[in-house]
Amino acid sequence: MNQNKDSRRGFIQKAAVAVAAAMAAPTLLNAQSEEGKRNKMKETGPFRLKYAPSIGMFSSTVGNDDPIDNIKFCNDQGFRAVFDNGLMGRSAEEQDKIAAELSRLGMDLGPFVLYADFGVTSFVTNDTEKRAMLLDRMNQGVEVAKRTNAKWALVVPGRYDERLHWDYQTANVIENLRYCAEIFEPAGLTMVLEPLNTLHDHPGLFLTRIPQSYLICRAVNSPNIKIINDLYHQQITEGNLIPNIEASYNEIGAFHLGDNPGRNEPTSGEINYKNVFKYLFEKGYDGTLCMEHGKSLPGKEGDARVIAAYREMDAF
Repeated sequence: MNQNKDSRRGFIQKAAVAVAAAMAAPTLLNAQSEEGKRNKMKETGPFRLKYAPSIGMFSSTVGNDDPIDNIKFCNDQGFRAVFDNGLMGRSAEEQDKIAAELSRLGMDLGPFVLYADFGVTSFVTNDTEKRAMLLDRMNQGVEVAKRTNAKWALVVPGRYDERLHWDYQTANVIENLRYCAEIFEPAGLTMVLEPLNTLHDHPGLFLTRIPQSYLICRAVNSPNIKIINDLYHQQITEGNLIPNIEASYNEIGAFHLGDNPGRNEPTSGEINYKNVFKYLFEKGYDGTLCMEHGKSLPGKEGDARVIAAYREMDAF
């Protein structure tokens, strides 16, 4: 009799465990399913930040240089923006097609190069003819921006003048930028000034550092004159990347990316891009981060490595 009671008690306990397990199973499966969806999104969904490949960066995989096919591929990989340094050199018809495709896909267009002559003194002078040339160039950029819906145009202020005191050059740059701002403001276009490194890539240029760029933007005092912080260049020039971003954040309009040394994709060099991206995400940064770099591997393998690197760095 006692043995039968024990058997019944054991059966009831086992049955209760089985019922509880059956009831919990859907919840567990749902939780696993949701986690799987989140992991899948991290692997294939839209990136958390607007990393912007150059149009044509993945042409080895796409199989051609057609800008529309390349834009579609970028979108399929989860990129939410692209950039095109050579936009001003494209035909009006091609610019129209690029703008239409980006609009259809809901993608942003990062800054295009408006003026970057490394060989001449331009912004640093008080020369009326050079100022007229610069303002003509700015007007051309406004027309391209209207056609392509671009919001940012990149400018490098050129070389420094060895015969003119640095402070006078700074004053001239500020004055010339104020003239440019008068053209940009009605058009809703923002100029982003790029400081470049002189130690490795561009000796002789005037604008090299983030604090220097910040000072100039504050002096111009226009919402249409900002900085593009190229983290590759600034790692070489001054390092201290996140503190400098923090100190100048209100004057930064966009970013360029590239690891150092080598100027290839994140993970190929010394910059801790995962921390940088996490910082920008937590700041609420919603602008573009132009992938202005090469690839550490050639061909399709290099394309895949770039995409994988950004997936890895975006998982902060």
